[in-house]
Amino acid sequence: MGKIKKKAVLLVSGGLDSATVLAMARAEGYECYALSFDYGQKHRAELDAAKNIAQRLGVKEQQTLHLDLNVFGGSALTDDSIDVPAAQKEITQGIPVTYVPARNTIFLSMALAWAEVLQADDIFIGVNAVDYSGYPDCRPEFIQSFETMANLATKVAVEGHHLKIHTPLIDMTKAQIIKAGLELGIDYSMTVSCYAANEQGRACGVCDSCQLRRRGFEAAGIADPTLYL
Repeated sequence: MGKIKKKAVLLVSGGLDSATVLAMARAEGYECYALSFDYGQKHRAELDAAKNIAQRLGVKEQQTLHLDLNVFGGSALTDDSIDVPAAQKEITQGIPVTYVPARNTIFLSMALAWAEVLQADDIFIGVNAVDYSGYPDCRPEFIQSFETMANLATKVAVEGHHLKIHTPLIDMTKAQIIKAGLELGIDYSMTVSCYAANEQGRACGVCDSCQLRRRGFEAAGIADPTLYL
């Protein structure tokens, strides 16, 4: 009999980072369960990208949860009264209007629930603390605190399992992430990172996310495969 693979739940948004994390987890031998969110985001093309990436990379199962976060608003990604801003020449300090209140806390909580049902001890998320937009829920301190909470709040942890939140990209630059993904065979033209992508997934080229992505390909010395408007 072959060795039973460890199960892992992965947050897959359709973007560059989460696609790379999915490829990394597969390379480590995990049986992957992809979790995506239709949370009222304006850039809905990422949902199609997430499905395509999950299929291409051969996940065991993919779920898309519907969460209507635009009921609360408060972010340029979910609130029609707030425009997605063009990036400054330099990424500005402070928390930008594209921050979605408590998004990673909500997403990780849903991933935790599914992981417990699957009896999976591992959750992967593509947060990054180097080349990112300044979101508080992308910091190592947040991930460590959430993992502590997960091991206090779940039946499986109380019964002796240890739940682990994996953040393989946390200390990598965007260029390093891109190079790692290419080595694992990722076609980054399938991914959508733009905060204001159109229905076909074409990127605006001017938002923070587009600028970080473009600079990453430039620093990596790789031709940018992104489809722009």
